[in-house]
Amino acid sequence: MGSAEPPAVRVPVGRDAGRWVSRRTRRRVLLVVHNVTSAGRLLDVLPLFHDDFRVQLLVTSTESSAFQGGVRELFADLGLPVLPWRQALDTPVDLAVSASFGGELPLLQGKLAVLSHGVGYTKKLAAPGAGSREPGAGSREPGAGSREPGAGSREPTFGLAPDWLLADGRPFVDALVLSHPEQLARLRRICPEAADGAVLAGDPCYDRMLAARPHRRRFRRALGVREGQRLVVLNSTWNPEGLFGDGGSEDLLPGLLPRLAAELPADDYRLAAVLHPNIWHGHGPGQLRAWLDRARRNGLTLIDPLHSWRQALLAADLVLGDFGAVSYYAAALGTPVLLGAAGQERLDPEAPLAEFVRTAPRLDPHATLRGQLERTLAAHRPLAGPARFTSSAPGESAALLRRSLYALLDLPEPPSPALLEPLPLPPYEPPRRTAPLQVQARVRGRRVRVVRSAELPYRAGVEAHRAVHEDTRDPADLTLADVIVREGRPDDPRLGPPADWAAEVLHRFPQCALAAYVTGPGTCTAYARGHGLFRLTAEPEADADPAAYASALHAWLAGGRAPAPGGTTLRVEAAGRTHPVTVEAATAPPRSGAAGP
Repeated sequence: MGSAEPPAVRVPVGRDAGRWVSRRTRRRVLLVVHNVTSAGRLLDVLPLFHDDFRVQLLVTSTESSAFQGGVRELFADLGLPVLPWRQALDTPVDLAVSASFGGELPLLQGKLAVLSHGVGYTKKLAAPGAGSREPGAGSREPGAGSREPGAGSREPTFGLAPDWLLADGRPFVDALVLSHPEQLARLRRICPEAADGAVLAGDPCYDRMLAARPHRRRFRRALGVREGQRLVVLNSTWNPEGLFGDGGSEDLLPGLLPRLAAELPADDYRLAAVLHPNIWHGHGPGQLRAWLDRARRNGLTLIDPLHSWRQALLAADLVLGDFGAVSYYAAALGTPVLLGAAGQERLDPEAPLAEFVRTAPRLDPHATLRGQLERTLAAHRPLAGPARFTSSAPGESAALLRRSLYALLDLPEPPSPALLEPLPLPPYEPPRRTAPLQVQARVRGRRVRVVRSAELPYRAGVEAHRAVHEDTRDPADLTLADVIVREGRPDDPRLGPPADWAAEVLHRFPQCALAAYVTGPGTCTAYARGHGLFRLTAEPEADADPAAYASALHAWLAGGRAPAPGGTTLRVEAAGRTHPVTVEAATAPPRSGAAGP
């Protein structure tokens, strides 16, 4: 948030606020944000206060977290009055709601409710300055403790230990929200003084995912996942021992990403990455895009870590993850999980997540990746533990949480039902592969089997060619391409009509045999040197990348074939399915210097 203290808010709180407010409210609720990670859980419960004219919502940041990136933008989107932290400490409120233990929470003037911002309380983490109520006595910020190898065995459990729950030897949390009695049992063993404030109220994050399960197909379509494709979601927590980190026994990710691109056929697999918000905002989204540039050009999509990660998880066929909460949520949803990093030294060994990590399938970085993914998918049986321990009251968290929060406010609940916001449909974001693809095609009559990947071994008797996106990073790729593709609107004035673009490409690159302009999810215009202009239209039951249809057409024409005057239907085989595609001759105005039919 910056080192300079912003000016105090005068409306709707402040010494003379009564002169300026349009409505006087009976209660003040302060949302306490530590970083974007914890803010996500506060956004989950915010609707519980909707439509209540008795409550004024306020927000503040403890500024104690090392991860301040994204907080200012989040506050701007919320549109709530933002109290500087010093003013928040000086302002009496009726209820403060936090989703972490960082900062000087014991000094807040009002009742305090604390929610977990993960899947219960699972991590071991020291709390510097624990036990003091004095400002500056310690950050109490998650992540501020020792991160040396082996230190976890000496650290308390974050959120359940006296180090986090007691100030001056006394509990300072009025409602510690737990999602399962298992956490309450651990709390009673570890910090019995705080057990009286425990509230079993389920998991609102999990409930939002459960409610959105019927929309899995929509979420897959939003990510451009086609029928027959498998969506693999790479997930990493923010610790150095996580999948993204370099503090484990092996720095796995830099070598893993290009291997995934090479070993997983582009039409069979779709890749997306859900990275912890502390990775996202700690290193910066621009830095992540720079580090993952090659993977992104090979089709990897980076998922918004605040608004879209749950939708990606619901859409996934398999999660390649680590010991973070997202992997456990995936397992609770019944999704296969393959662990690339275990990080058991970071976990409370009694937490259900630790048991899951001990037993979940492990990735062998030295074995064939596709084989491991396929074996994990084939052998998968949903585990009972994650679904059982994620929430003891699935689907009921809204009602349970609102009841508890309004009891702390000493207000009757609103008459309308307590409801959470449904997960929104993410924007349409299909994969954009601008790195060259090696294509193998086997032609049998009008059937064309197509396999596209970053690398492919030579196979005798199979037609092979190179397909390159016009926006490839290296212009030299285009001089070696057999097929050049791009996508866009058919009426994009920058490119001109698809036929003109294709003719221009064939003129500029004389070695290119076919130029294909993808105009929609199932259509493209292709200009084949020596054959002319064609319009490719997928039949309703087809659902593959039209660039694959263009490669299939190129392979089919290379065998001396030509479409019938009324059109020909090719049956393109990709991703374990057959995709009927109609190829029809089209006409285009003559273009000076262009390669003609």
